[in-house]
Amino acid sequence: IWNWLKMSFTGALEVLIEMKNQDVKFSKDTYALAFAICYRLNSPESLKICTTLREEALIKGEVLSRRASCFAVALALNQNQVAKAISFFSQIMKQENVLCANLNILIHIQANMLKTLIEILKDAAEGNLSKFVRRQEFSEEVLAKAREKVKDMPALLARFDEIYRKLHINGQVTTYTLDTLLCHTPGDRKSHMMLLNKRTVSHRTFQPLNQSLWAE
Repeated sequence: IWNWLKMSFTGALEVLIEMKNQDVKFSKDTYALAFAICYRLNSPESLKICTTLREEALIKGEVLSRRASCFAVALALNQNQVAKAISFFSQIMKQENVLCANLNILIHIQANMLKTLIEILKDAAEGNLSKFVRRQEFSEEVLAKAREKVKDMPALLARFDEIYRKLHINGQVTTYTLDTLLCHTPGDRKSHMMLLNKRTVSHRTFQPLNQSLWAE
């Protein structure tokens, strides 16, 4: 099955490259698709293609979506290109979401910045936040990699386990894998607003609900 999928991804990427060669303008979604395919192929060649597409986009002043950039970061990490992953990550404008939080942890793991890693998790678990601010969530899969990294360092391991318990108590640990987080599509806000607008009209009188209620 994987061979078939790999052929499909390769074919799709070839189509996108040909589009680029024909000077077809890529949208944000097209870049995200291209980077997602490169991520799935997970090879030195796909990282090279992803990097080239990304550099060309930035040279032309095109804005890449956060999702596209996250695929690029994840691919670089999978290829053990930590410096490249750090560079890609540093250029993501808004990093305040669960996907970026987990990619940041993975970067620190692979870069062996373990003390800083512990501090990031500690701040996430113990930081004083308003009740209206949602705490960062971390993938169980990512936290398992962090623990594996510090397991032979007793002092760091003890701190990690303590923080891990607090994260669990706070409900900050999710079973979503990095793959799931990367491929998650947020709900369409526009459709929700359209539904809300529809519900503000009386089905019986076809007047705005507030007018309909006053009439009754």
